[in-house]
Amino acid sequence: MSERDRYIAGLDVYRVGGAVRDARLGWPVVDQDWVVVGATPDAMRARGFKPVGRDFPVFLHPETHEEYALARTERKQGRGYTGFAVHASPEVTLEEDLARRDLTINAMAETPDGELVDPFHGERDLDARLLRHVSPAFVEDPLRVLRTARFLARYQGLGFAIADETRALMRQLTTSGEIAHLVAERVWQETEKALGEAYPAAYFQALSGSGALGVLMPELGSGEETLNLALARLGKPPEDNGALARWRWARLCEHLDEASRQTLQDRLRVPNAWRDLARQAALTRDLWKDAEKGPLGAARILRWLNDVDAWRRGERIAPLLALVSLENEALATDLSLCWRLAAQVLPRQLVDEGFQGAALGEELARRRQFEIETALDG
Repeated sequence: MSERDRYIAGLDVYRVGGAVRDARLGWPVVDQDWVVVGATPDAMRARGFKPVGRDFPVFLHPETHEEYALARTERKQGRGYTGFAVHASPEVTLEEDLARRDLTINAMAETPDGELVDPFHGERDLDARLLRHVSPAFVEDPLRVLRTARFLARYQGLGFAIADETRALMRQLTTSGEIAHLVAERVWQETEKALGEAYPAAYFQALSGSGALGVLMPELGSGEETLNLALARLGKPPEDNGALARWRWARLCEHLDEASRQTLQDRLRVPNAWRDLARQAALTRDLWKDAEKGPLGAARILRWLNDVDAWRRGERIAPLLALVSLENEALATDLSLCWRLAAQVLPRQLVDEGFQGAALGEELARRRQFEIETALDG
């Protein structure tokens, strides 16, 4: 008997949710979640399970540390995704637990032996490549709009689409005002996850189609053409060095003016590192947009280098030049030479020559601009 089997022997246990779904899709299974039917918190603790749930009884397996939740139901009693009364007891059946889930493909369960329990036909919808709600109770939780959009961003490459009737419920959650009650942290959490999926544009398109984008991120949804251009940039990050999702956010926001970008990111409580990269991308966009109007002067290039803090954070320049290259390869080549020459002018050299204080800063700027002019003239 395995370690898992030893601790769950005699319990009515089912693997549920994403692990069941992804195994049937041939998708990598990262985490496994389990539901226990007919048990009590005391019985779980007596077996050595560690309680971790605050809002409902969830326990960690003593050996595998996988989550085992007691079967529960939820009843809507307030606004937003937190307005639910949770009821967990030995009387709650597996089907009642599955019925509270968002999509049919997430409402499947398996016995430890792999036997499928599928009261809402999730396997049929997997085969049909449909994201379909489990029940009309979908409209009780506005977070499901974002989750459905995020699943589309993950599985669109497999041919998945959102069922028409589910899209209608997503729109209903917007028109009813429920979507506006989502807290910023959850909106950003789902958005950040979607930006890391294979088809992030699908997330924003689904939110736009339901009207949710205009409520949650109106700066992005102000015009269909503008939004489509921004979404096209999601497929053109300058690099993928572990910061792909962050670069996608930067590209999505780079066309916004500073005030709009700050308003959006304040509303969503976007982390500072993401904000800083979005600012760098916006400054760089301004630069290559200026280049479309005519040749850039040395003073303009120097201002860009100053604005992105190139002298202290030189590692930023390579990806920003790669960003420019996506739009104007010749400009990127010129900027690269300007940067290499200007970066050779070091404050220490000028200090050794006797420059101090304001005079040091002025001379440093003058010589760097001279090197940039040299590069442009060459």
